[in-house]
Amino acid sequence: MYAVIVTGGKQYRVMEGEVLRVELIDAEAGSEIAFDQVLLLGDGEKVTVGAPHVAGA
Repeated sequence: MYAVIVTGGKQYRVMEGEVLRVELIDAEAGSEIAFDQVLLLGDGEKVTVGAPHVAGA
């Protein structure tokens, strides 16, 4: 499963457990954070596109 998220004015394609380097987040390196602006979720052939965000993601 993967997702496309928005943070710091940029879009990123991410997967669970992946390490992501982003700008403009006030957190310590290596800390776990949650993103609430999810634009798209993909799981195999199933893709869910938000309008503009995926509800509950």
